[in-house]
Amino acid sequence: MDKGIKIAINTGGGDAPGLNAVIEAVVMAAYNRHWEVYGIKNGYAGLLDTDEIIHLTPDKVRHISNLGGTIIGTTNKGNPFKMPVTNMAGETGLRDVSDKVVENFKRLCFDCLIAVGGDGSIKIAYDFYKKGIPVICVPKTIDNDLGATVITFGFDTAVSIATEAIDRLHSTAKSHDRVMVVEVMGRSAGWIALNSGLSGAADVILIPEIPFDINRVCEHIMAGELRGQRYAIVVVAEGAVPAGGTFIDKGMGEIGRQEVVLGGVGEFVAKKIAEKTGKDTRSLVLGHLQRGGSPTTFDRLISLRFGAAAVRMVEAKNFGTMVSLEPPEMKAVPLEDVIGNIKHVPIESDSIKTAREIGISFGD
Repeated sequence: MDKGIKIAINTGGGDAPGLNAVIEAVVMAAYNRHWEVYGIKNGYAGLLDTDEIIHLTPDKVRHISNLGGTIIGTTNKGNPFKMPVTNMAGETGLRDVSDKVVENFKRLCFDCLIAVGGDGSIKIAYDFYKKGIPVICVPKTIDNDLGATVITFGFDTAVSIATEAIDRLHSTAKSHDRVMVVEVMGRSAGWIALNSGLSGAADVILIPEIPFDINRVCEHIMAGELRGQRYAIVVVAEGAVPAGGTFIDKGMGEIGRQEVVLGGVGEFVAKKIAEKTGKDTRSLVLGHLQRGGSPTTFDRLISLRFGAAAVRMVEAKNFGTMVSLEPPEMKAVPLEDVIGNIKHVPIESDSIKTAREIGISFGD
């Protein structure tokens, strides 16, 4: 067994239930090998300002697997290859400070970086791997859109929260004969919308993979009216698009933004339904509620497995890889096979077929 191994760990992108469980597993598995673990706070900020690095010991992480968030912080604006900076004239631009990150990583004698994040964070980690940092990635996203793993941690919790919200909306929608439009997260993939909408008995599910015709949506709602159902639940993925249209990007023009900022399609759909049907229609954006709170049992379990597997890969010096869940095992996937490998909902999947067969419309 290697002695004196020093592992650095960071969490990047949006937070997700299960991050703390990954951190706990990494620290406990490392210390059982007589290794040390250091938390790089707020993405890569801790490797730019090394005062933001904390020594993670078992007493600091024991029994945090049930907690939401991340004890070392995260950010989706901290890409060291494109860091927002402001000059003396007050002008803002982007600067590459990645060499400083590499310099500090080596100066602190770290042997490996365990980078926990989604597609964007893994791309940054891969760029650092190409600059000489030994990297192992752990897949994190509530969107479940990473194609190199069967599932990502955080997804199950997000779906559970969305399903509970939909369940609650049925009673208020029915009481007022309303159409309730619920916007859920998911970026360009419809996994959260599909799973929560199907489980929550939605009438309409709109996902990015199936461009929708608002007239078809309204026809389905009014057909329900003729059958005596005077209310409806519509679940909309934030990346859903009308046929011939495009997604709504709230982050247009924001300097330093690494990805599209989706949101607003639920309000758009609700307005169109109200105009075309005359029905009282309200919209609700679940937003960051889907990221918060305690992870489900399933997410805790796979998060602990992801973290422990990452340490085993450090031991095997299997760098430049991502931990992938390929049931029943955790396996290493080369990072070049992960980057840009976005997993969309197959439109002929069994879940889509099931939804159609029980009368749910996708607006097509």
